[in-house]
Order: sequence, then C-alpha cells, then structure tokens
Amino acid sequence: MEKAYFNWSTGKDSSLALYKVLKEQKYRVERLITNINEDYQRVSMHGLHEDLLNAQVESIGIPLDKIEFPADVTMAMYDQKMKHKTVGLKENGFQNAIFGDIFLEDLRKYRDTQLREVGITGVYPLWKKDTKDLLREFLDLGFKTITVCVNADLLGREFVGRIIDEDFINDLPENVDVCGENGEFHTFCFDGPIFSKPVDFEIGEKVLRSYKLHDDEDDNCYQKSEKEEKRKYSSNFWYCDLKKK
Repeated sequence: MEKAYFNWSTGKDSSLALYKVLKEQKYRVERLITNINEDYQRVSMHGLHEDLLNAQVESIGIPLDKIEFPADVTMAMYDQKMKHKTVGLKENGFQNAIFGDIFLEDLRKYRDTQLREVGITGVYPLWKKDTKDLLREFLDLGFKTITVCVNADLLGREFVGRIIDEDFINDLPENVDVCGENGEFHTFCFDGPIFSKPVDFEIGEKVLRSYKLHDDEDDNCYQKSEKEEKRKYSSNFWYCDLKKK
C-alpha cells in the first residue's frame, strides 16, 4: 500500500472519504492533517474547538498533525505554510494526499497544482459522486453529524447546530447542495464506523460572525474560474459552539 496522509476537516465528507479509503486498503493512511486557527484554537472554517478535534482523532486512532494559521491569514501566507508542510511530508515518505472534495473542479486544480510542485499526488475518493447518494450512503452506514457553521446568506440560524437527518435534508432550500459542497454549511462528525466510540459534546451558543476578505483573495485560482464564478462567496456565517463533555 502507498503511504498517504488525509486532509481531515472533522466533517461528514472527510469521514465518508476516510471510511472508503480504509476499506479499499490501497493507501496506508498514517497521518491526519487539520488546519487550525491559532488565535482561537479552533478548526479553520468549521469553528470547532480543538478539544473536540482531539477527542475525534483519538476515537479514529490515526495520528494528527495540526497546521496553525493566524485568524487574519492571506492566501500568500496560506500557500507558503502549506508548501512548507507538504515538503516535510514528502521528505518523510508520504506519496499521496487524500481529500473529501466532491465536485469543485477549480479547487481540485488548485490543490493538485500545489501538490505537484512537491511530488505528491492528490486522491479524491468521493469525486464526481452524486451528493444525494453520498449523503444517503453516509447516513445508512451509521454516521452521525451536526452542523457547526452555515452560510448566513443562504441558511438561517435554525440550520446551525442541527443533526443531519431526513428532516434536515427536506428543510434545505432548493439552491443548497445537500452535502454543502459549495460552502453552504460545515459539519462535525461525532459517530460512525471509523470511530471506536462516539464523541460526547454539548451544544452551546449560536453566534453570527462576519469576516473581511483580503484584497489578495482575488488571486485564489479557484475563485477566479469562469466555471465557478456563480458560486456565492459569503463572509457572514452562523456558528454553533460545541463543547466537549
């Protein structure tokens, strides 16, 4: 088996992709990699506290590396830090980087371009799968997940802090992908076949946060794509704070 690391977001797509990779046994996943907001000790974008990430990873049983970024990070800073990390992984024998991406063509192109510079191959177990089918498979396998962040321009406060089930799916507006693949929502997976035990947590407060995009965000290769230009980029998000029991 080829040595690989998994880009772990803590959410449902990562969980399903990791499940598939482990079951296939083509890649030997020896490391999980997660981006952390160092100013708040939370998972980037998802807003999940490190305590729950640590509990989640302990239940999975694969070592975790954290890459820390300041809250006020630019794309240039991000690229530099990620390249330093991937060079180190390559030097330690990692040949493949696994992602839970489903259909964002230009995001994959961006990832693969960056990885190719250091000699690592991107692997996408969920690529081009129907998102409705993927979510159905995810639930049928016994995974459990809760929304921790939603795009406030597309979804209201009532959608954050909800377990994803049939009611959640039925309540989604027609313009929202059921897997949130366009950034409509992010999740925390707390139980399922990749975990040795469920991750216990309590639901805390819900807060609305707004962010200012840097000028150099326009240099982000997948944001400038003609194919992706209709994607809605929001700087307003509802977060639900989960607390470890």
